[in-house]
This record gives sequence, structure tokens and C-alpha cells, in this order.
Amino acid sequence: MSALAGPFTPSYTGQWLAGVDEVGRGPLAGDVVAAAVILDPGKPIQGLRDSKALTEARRELLYDEICTKALSWCVARATVEEIDRINILQASLLAMVRAVRGLDAAPEHVLVDGNRLPEWEFSAEAVVQGDGRHPAISAASILAKVTRDREMVLLDTEFPGYGFAGNKGYPTKNHLAALETLGVTPIHRTSFGPVRARLAQIELF
Repeated sequence: MSALAGPFTPSYTGQWLAGVDEVGRGPLAGDVVAAAVILDPGKPIQGLRDSKALTEARRELLYDEICTKALSWCVARATVEEIDRINILQASLLAMVRAVRGLDAAPEHVLVDGNRLPEWEFSAEAVVQGDGRHPAISAASILAKVTRDREMVLLDTEFPGYGFAGNKGYPTKNHLAALETLGVTPIHRTSFGPVRARLAQIELF
């Protein structure tokens, strides 16, 4: 493992430290979802780590524990329409801004997963691979992923045939095949290559 995977010690040492992370940058469909969490030092949560390294069952259990024990938490999003209008990077940053601003208590410092900071009013630092290096970011990663995964399961019933419950909107072989046979849905990101290409095919005919 890279040295970057080691624990991260923030410059801020007070209680009002928020972690923020997003999920859903790669899928062809669905919103990008971000979460912000201020953990309670007096109510430690065991097993926090990058949401992708956890089983679905463990994520669900930790989701409930985070929501119960955290000092404050908020889940926010940028919509498919916003993704197509401003691009996925800017939409991801926008979702993070909304999540942090939506906290019940304003954080004194924010740890942001990744290597870029949103434009906002908060003291903050970016943490590469932060979802596996600091518990507050790990908690945010879990809330965001569980929320988005649940939404994609529901969208699978609304738009059957694309396998959203399983692929969560990512460009799997079956999802790409469904795009060809079933076409583009209102929740597909028209600015993404495979979706844009499918729409171009339709226009040719």
C-alpha cells in the first residue's frame, strides 16, 4: 500500500472538525451525492474506513450509527441537470459545498477528500485518499454511498432493464447494452461519452 494510505493528522485539533466526501462521479446515470459529518469525540465509532472497502451490510450498520452518534451530519447532491451543465468535477464540488453548509453546526475546519477544495467560506484542507485516512471523511463517504446506492435501487424499479440496483449507474457491459436497446432515460448524464454517443445515433435516424 502507498504511504498515502496512512492515518492523516489535521492541522485543526478542536471538536468542530467536519469531513466531507462525494460518491458518484463515474456513473452514467443519477445524481452525484456528497455528505459532511462532524463526529462526536465522546462517542467513538469503530470500523470507520473508506466505504468502498466495506461490505454493503457493514455500511448499512455504520450508516445508522453515524447518524445516531455524530454531532452533525448532512447529505446533499448535485443533480443530473447540474452535472450536464457545469461538468462532473464542478458538480461534485457543488454537492460538497451544499453538504457542509447544510450541517446544523458550522464547522471550524473541514477535511475534504481528494486534492481540490471547493470555493467556500470554511477553513479547509484537501486530503488525498482521505476516505481511508481520517474517520470524519470515512463517515462522510459511508453516508454518501449508502444514500446514493439506496436511490439507485429505487430508480431500478422506475427504469427497469438497466440494472441500476446492481451497477449503481456505472458503465458496466449490461448497462451499455441496455443503453443501445432501451435508449437514454431522464436520469442519464447526457454530457457523458456513452450517453452522448447514443443520443447522436438517434439523431442520425
